[in-house]
Amino acid sequence: QVQLVESGGGLVQAGGSLRLSCAPSGRTFYGYDVGWYRQTPGMEREFVARMRWSGGTKEYADSVKGRFTISRDVAKNTAYLDMNLLKADDTAIYYCRANRGNGPVYWGQGTQVTVSS
Repeated sequence: QVQLVESGGGLVQAGGSLRLSCAPSGRTFYGYDVGWYRQTPGMEREFVARMRWSGGTKEYADSVKGRFTISRDVAKNTAYLDMNLLKADDTAIYYCRANRGNGPVYWGQGTQVTVSS
C-alpha cells in the first residue's frame, strides 16, 4: 500500500502560479510512473501530466501544455506540478497518482486549486 501525501493547493488570481507537491509515505517512488489528474464537481477525473520516475518523456494534456511542468526531486522523493499562467478553468481538485507496471494505482487525497478571475 502506498499513501500519497499532497500539498500546495490554494487560492490564486488568474495569471498567477502555484506549485503542488506529492510524496509517498514510507517508501520511494523508484520504479513508479507518477502523474497528476484533476476533477471538478460533476465531471470525471481528467489527466493533467505524467512522467516516469526513472526519467524520460513527460506527457501533458493539451489544455496545460506550455503552462504546467511536472518534475521530480529524487533526493527528496517528491514529485511536483508547477502551474503557471493559471486560468479560472484550471480550478479543480488536483490528485497525485502513482503506479508501477500493472500493479495497483494509488491516489493522493487531493488538493484544492482555485483560480479567481
